[in-house]
Amino acid sequence: MKRATVLCALLLLLCSKVYPLQAGELSAINNYLQYSSYFASSGQPSAEQLEDVANAGFKRVIYLAFSNSKTAIEIEDHVVKSLGMDYLHIPVDLERPTRRDFDNFSAVMKNNKKQKTLLHCQINKRASSFSFLYRVIYAGVPMGEAKRDLDSIWQPNKIWYQFMVEVLKQHGHSHLCDGCDWGANELN
Repeated sequence: MKRATVLCALLLLLCSKVYPLQAGELSAINNYLQYSSYFASSGQPSAEQLEDVANAGFKRVIYLAFSNSKTAIEIEDHVVKSLGMDYLHIPVDLERPTRRDFDNFSAVMKNNKKQKTLLHCQINKRASSFSFLYRVIYAGVPMGEAKRDLDSIWQPNKIWYQFMVEVLKQHGHSHLCDGCDWGANELN
């Protein structure tokens, strides 16, 4: 019995060395949402949380807000690179998202689909919206599932609703699905 306990403890210790931080432990990051084993989005992580992200096996961080945002990390690019991860900054205006912004993000994601990526902005409005679009258009995630994930973060305002409808349409998708509630935006 004692030998089995020691073996279990040793096994747990070895596993913790291989997988030092599980995704659930990243939940302290504002609005963290894990979509798959290789893709997550969130609000702004702290420098310490970026270290947790690296320890959880993420290899790429994509930032979608402006670097002068109130909670932005001034040298996030240096922090991320020093942790051994790739870093990409695509500044997306919260009041004027563009198709070009989404296309730039999508090109990076499609370049290496299985590279473990954290997509973030300040609150996770931009990031969850881009995640929704990418997952439906390029990853084959059913619209209803992707919309439920988006709804867990926010109900897009009129600007983002129109943007997402337009991008979906340009890619041959409708924004309509069973269970998809776009709120008052659908009435306009």
